[in-house]
Amino acid sequence: MSVQTIEYPTEVLWALQQEPEDFESEARLLLAVKLYETGRLSTGLAARLASVPRITFMFLLGRYGLSPFGETADELEEDLEHARQASHRE
Repeated sequence: MSVQTIEYPTEVLWALQQEPEDFESEARLLLAVKLYETGRLSTGLAARLASVPRITFMFLLGRYGLSPFGETADELEEDLEHARQASHRE
């Protein structure tokens, strides 16, 4: 496992009202979410980066308006509507 060290001013912790461990955990999660959002990491690798189980990461994506299926909510709704229309034709 590789290690990346990021220096940040202590004022960041004060501004966010967070303990160092909480800030660092959130920073890892946000990095993982962004790398997933840009298509650079899969949910599995992003979850490992964020130090959470894959299923937890998939649920956390919803907080940021992202889908673990690589589609937007509108695209999923459209797919669901098409499936409903197709099932009524039979």
